[in-house]
Amino acid sequence: MEKKIYPISLYKHSDITEQILAAFYAVYSTLGYGFLEKVYVNALKIELEKRGLAVNKEFEIKVYYAGQIIGEYFADLIVSDSVIVEVKAVKMLAQEHEAQLLNYLKATPYEVGLLLNFGPKPEQKRRSFDNNRKEWWLAQHQS
Repeated sequence: MEKKIYPISLYKHSDITEQILAAFYAVYSTLGYGFLEKVYVNALKIELEKRGLAVNKEFEIKVYYAGQIIGEYFADLIVSDSVIVEVKAVKMLAQEHEAQLLNYLKATPYEVGLLLNFGPKPEQKRRSFDNNRKEWWLAQHQS
């Protein structure tokens, strides 16, 4: 009997990101292009929850410098306490959008993020930032 070999994903949380992307395309197929981001965030939250995933909306991110809060932002969604999802509804994704997602990853203990654009053509980008590269995280977790 031949042994089946299943591919092992090289990406962290790929099981979750695959479900998020499937939900993204389901929402895009239903709603199409032209709504405000908030509409897509709400629809995506519903679709992800239908798929059995835990979703937190408008997750607060505090940015610190020298031990003081210097900014507060809100990520659109946190899925399964593992993946940040940032939603856009623009003509096309720009470097600033990717920088925003990377900064959210740098400022939080999350290592994986998805940037989803409900523009004229659906776009998605996956970014990661390992905790072992975050100085603040290392300082808190070294023994």
